[in-house]
Amino acid sequence: MALRLYFSPGACSFVPHCLLELAGTPFEPVMIKLHKGEHRTPEFRAINPQGQVPVLVDGEHVLTQLLAITVYLDGLFPQAHLLPTGSFERAQVIQTLAWMNNTVHPTFTHIFRPMNYSPDAAVQADIKLHATQHYKAHLETLDAFVAKQLGQGHPWLAGEFAGPLDAYALTLCRWGTIAELEPSQFPALWAHVQRCALQPGIARAVATERLVLNTLEMAKKS
Repeated sequence: MALRLYFSPGACSFVPHCLLELAGTPFEPVMIKLHKGEHRTPEFRAINPQGQVPVLVDGEHVLTQLLAITVYLDGLFPQAHLLPTGSFERAQVIQTLAWMNNTVHPTFTHIFRPMNYSPDAAVQADIKLHATQHYKAHLETLDAFVAKQLGQGHPWLAGEFAGPLDAYALTLCRWGTIAELEPSQFPALWAHVQRCALQPGIARAVATERLVLNTLEMAKKS
C-alpha cells in the first residue's frame, strides 16, 4: 500500500512532501484546502482530530507531527539520506528543525492568523506588527545559519544531501514574503531557496503545490 500524505499548498506539510519526492517513492498526495475549511470536516478529523497537516498514513499507521514524520521517513528510506547518519550531526539537524517548527513557525501564525489570539481588531494589528518584527529577526538568524553551513563547503544545509532543513528554509522564506518582508534582505537564505527550488525532488513538490517563491513579486504583477 502506497504512503498517503495529507498536505495543504504552502503549509509546513511542504517539508514531508519534499522528503517523499527526494526519496523517490510512490505516494498518494491528498490536498486539504485550509481556506475552505476542509481540515474541519468529520472525514479529516477522523484521521487527525487536531485538524492539522501534515498527516502521513502508512497502512494502519498514522503520524501527524512534522518532526515525527521526518524521522519515520528517514527510517523507511535510508538510501535517500534525509538525515545524517552520525549521532551528533543527526541531533544537530533535528535541533534546527525543531527550532524552525516550534519557534519560527508559530511566530508566522501570529502574523497570518492574529484572529486566533484576540477578537479585537486593534489588538490583532498589534499582534501582527509585533510578530512581524520577531519573524524578521528569525529570518536573519536563518540567513546567518545558511551562510555558515554553505560557507563550510556543503551543498545543502545538512551536508551532502538535500533534506528537511532545505525544504523548511524555503517554506519560511516564502512565508516571509507573505508577511511583506523582501527576501533580498536575507541574501544567503534567498539565494539558497532559489537553488532549492531547482533541485528535482523539491521542484516536483513546488510544481504540485503551485508555489510562488516570492509572493511580493506576484502581488506587484497583479
